[in-house]
Amino acid sequence: MISIKTKDQLEMMREAGKILAQTLKSASEAIKPGVTTSSIDKLVEDNILAAGAKPAFKGYRGYPASSCISIDDEVVHGIPGSRKFQEGELVAIDIGVVYKGWHADSAATFPVGEISSAKKKLIDVTRESLERGIEKVHDGVKLGEISVAIQNHAESNGFSVVRELVGHGIGQSMHEEPQVPNYGEANEGPTLRAGMAIAIEPMVNAGEMDVNTKSDGWTVVTADGQPSAHFEHTIAVTESGAEILTKLA
Repeated sequence: MISIKTKDQLEMMREAGKILAQTLKSASEAIKPGVTTSSIDKLVEDNILAAGAKPAFKGYRGYPASSCISIDDEVVHGIPGSRKFQEGELVAIDIGVVYKGWHADSAATFPVGEISSAKKKLIDVTRESLERGIEKVHDGVKLGEISVAIQNHAESNGFSVVRELVGHGIGQSMHEEPQVPNYGEANEGPTLRAGMAIAIEPMVNAGEMDVNTKSDGWTVVTADGQPSAHFEHTIAVTESGAEILTKLA
C-alpha cells in the first residue's frame, strides 16, 4: 500500500531533505585527488549528526557506513574506505537522512578534477534524465510516465539504464511502495496522488546495462567495466506537480 503523507509529515521530510542537500554539497566540495572515501564519509556523518538528524544508511541491513561512495564503474553502494580519489574519475555520493523518524534520500555524481568529455556527457545526461522524470510528476499521473521519460532520454543519448536497481517510495522507512523503475511503459504502475513521496534515481551506464555485485555483498559494478552515473532526489507529489525535498534552497 502506498502511503499518503500529511502536511506535518511532509514538513519533517522537508527538514530531512534540507539537511541532506547541505551535507551533499559539503561532501562534493571536499572531493579532490588524494582524498580518501572514508574521510568524505566522516564528513557526511558529522554534518548529519550536527544538524540533529541521523544517517539513514549506517546499519541499514548491516551496511557499515553513513554514505555510499561509488567510483567510475561502481554503479551504487560503494563502501567508503582507504581508497583515494584520482584525477579524471567519476564519484557518485548517495546519502540518506532520518529526521524525527522521517527519511530523505539523494545522490549525485561529481568529477574528480578534469574529466573526459565522454564522462561529462554521462553526468549531464543522467542528471537530465532525473529532471525529465521529475517533470512528469503530478497528481493523477501513471508512474510509468516517469519511467519512460528517464529511459527515453538516457537511451536517446547512447547510454543504457540499469534494470536491477530502481527508485522507491519513502517516508517513515527508507524503502516503501511503490518501486520506481527507470524504464518501462507509460501506462504501467500505480497512479500518483498528492501527498505521496518517492525517490527517483536513474542509474545510467556508458556501456551495457548489465551489472554485477562484488564479493563485499554491496558494491554494484557495471559488467563491462564502463563508467556509470547516479542522480537521485526525494520528491513529494503535489496537486500541481513535484516538490523536490532534497534540493538546496
